[in-house]
Amino acid sequence: MSAPFRVVFAIFPGVAQLDFTGPYEVLCRLPGAQCVVASTDGQPVTVAGGLSFGNIARLADVEHCELLCVPGGAGIVEAMADGGFLEQLRRLAASARYVTSVCTGSLLLGAAGLLAGRRAACHWAWRDGLEAFGARPDPARVVRDGNVITGGGVTAGIDMALTVMAEIAGEDCAKAVQLAIEYAPQPPFRAGRPEDAGADLVASVAARFQRMRPAREAAIRAAAERLRSAQRS
Repeated sequence: MSAPFRVVFAIFPGVAQLDFTGPYEVLCRLPGAQCVVASTDGQPVTVAGGLSFGNIARLADVEHCELLCVPGGAGIVEAMADGGFLEQLRRLAASARYVTSVCTGSLLLGAAGLLAGRRAACHWAWRDGLEAFGARPDPARVVRDGNVITGGGVTAGIDMALTVMAEIAGEDCAKAVQLAIEYAPQPPFRAGRPEDAGADLVASVAARFQRMRPAREAAIRAAAERLRSAQRS
């Protein structure tokens, strides 16, 4: 019997649940998959909106994985400052066949030193933050650079997971899963990307994000400086 294909979702308090539950719904259907949701301390995690997830593993107890998935969310400010969390990302990524992220999870990959020189996707409002970590922001919904595959904002995690599944198990398998979960997006409004939403709507939504920007930008600068210091030592 072949070894399981271990998929680790590295989560943290304040994670955006769809960032990881979307890919989880796809990747748990991968033949031979063993999906593990893990955090720094292994305690139940409360996500954005107040929903809680239990049965969480400790990242340090996960010996290895074939695929690492790092979601984003409101809690990335604290996660970028969690040296233990970033160290576990580096450790698991070192031997993973695939290193993936969703939304602002790519900023955490960057803070862990895993994106230098690579193209990467991110949520449109925070994509420019990738440059602090030496990454090259890419507006595509799914971006691949070597074994690093990153998805754009939130719902792009499903696209990313199907893309990875097609490579691992074949396109027919990915198509069958897409059909099984009836993933056939027909949004009621053409407003899911800045280029489609119109200037007024983009400005309105960007203004809401502006309240978070000072803390996030400070966290990105601090994480980038810690990374540079570690690389110099």
